[in-house]
Amino acid sequence: MVGAIGAFVGWALGAFWLGMALVFALELARQLLNLFQFEDWLRNRNRRNPPDGSGLWGELVSQVSRLHRRKQFHKQRILALFRELRRSTASMPDGVVALNQAREIVWFNRKAAELLGLKRKTDFGLSLAGLLRVPEFTRYLQKGDFTRGVVVPPRVGESIALEFQGVPYGEGQVFLLVRDVTRQIQLERMRKDFVANASHELRSPLTVIAGYLETLALDSELPSELRPPLEEMRRQSERMTAIISDLLELSRLEASDEQVEGATIDITALMAVLRKDILAREGMIHSIDVRIESPENLRGDLGLIQSAFWNLLDNAVKYSPGGGTIVLRWWVDKQGGHFTVTDQGPGIPAEHLPRLTERFYRVDKGRARHMGGSGLGLAIVRHVLQRHGAELMISSEEGRGSTFACHFPVTRLISSTVANP
Repeated sequence: MVGAIGAFVGWALGAFWLGMALVFALELARQLLNLFQFEDWLRNRNRRNPPDGSGLWGELVSQVSRLHRRKQFHKQRILALFRELRRSTASMPDGVVALNQAREIVWFNRKAAELLGLKRKTDFGLSLAGLLRVPEFTRYLQKGDFTRGVVVPPRVGESIALEFQGVPYGEGQVFLLVRDVTRQIQLERMRKDFVANASHELRSPLTVIAGYLETLALDSELPSELRPPLEEMRRQSERMTAIISDLLELSRLEASDEQVEGATIDITALMAVLRKDILAREGMIHSIDVRIESPENLRGDLGLIQSAFWNLLDNAVKYSPGGGTIVLRWWVDKQGGHFTVTDQGPGIPAEHLPRLTERFYRVDKGRARHMGGSGLGLAIVRHVLQRHGAELMISSEEGRGSTFACHFPVTRLISSTVANP
């Protein structure tokens, strides 16, 4: 169209190319004017109406106007959602802190500000670990394992204990949940103190009762009809004594979470002692198979390790049928040292396995009471292993026995050629 008009003007002026140049120059000027108007409107579209135009420019202005309205709609929607999120998190009883990949503060709610002493105007973008300066919390963030939380005791000048639980999201970001657990810790401490004190106070009168029962049992003039109930009383007093001893040992283990250094433990000698002691038990009809497949020894507290291994062996004897074989095995690989006790008992249903190390938890309450168990053995084993940086793994199948495995880290292994300190 523009070319045709240029050709007509050139024919009228008698100069074809001059006419074409004039018409194209005017068209270029018009397009530049439309462009400047469009650019000015884009810069100031909140204050100016869209420019009038037809053809391609009109369609372009229309498309941009629709995009702008759509963007405004989504912006208002996002702002509304964000305000709702802020209102909802402000009413939460727990604190919430959003951290980026560098573990710097991106956002936090009102409760987090209250618990951690954060300030909105100054603390955004700062490292939370640097602000709190708590070694346990710093290690928790650096490790990056958020399957469990971490409890931080009261800081200097403060009286509240805090629990932190990380929740990963996005690409390396973390939501950190913070809550006040002072009351729970106080109740747990009261419970532990009560158990320890009650167990200690019960030990003395129970010792006296057991002594009198033993004296009465030795009396030749005791009527025969009194001997069965007297024997049952003795058996129950022995069971109570065992429970109190286990409670005192568990209270002692729970009093501290510090790692045990200890000395070199001769695994071969320890397993020989365990086998000898269990076979010397009255009425013992099981066979004990000891398999030592690696010469390395273990560094730890001999008394604690022997107590843990004995509890596992004692459980295996109690729950294995008469004449069965119990296997004690020790071996070492790249993951560390491993001690296992495998029995030929009835096995444990899968739903019970996660709770076996809870104190007083029993799979078969009637059978456990008949055998005189305290229900604390596996809880003691778990605490002993935690003090050595180890873990207890239980595998079992109904009707095919159970295996209790103690897995020790490589740092706990010592070559058998190293002399005992």
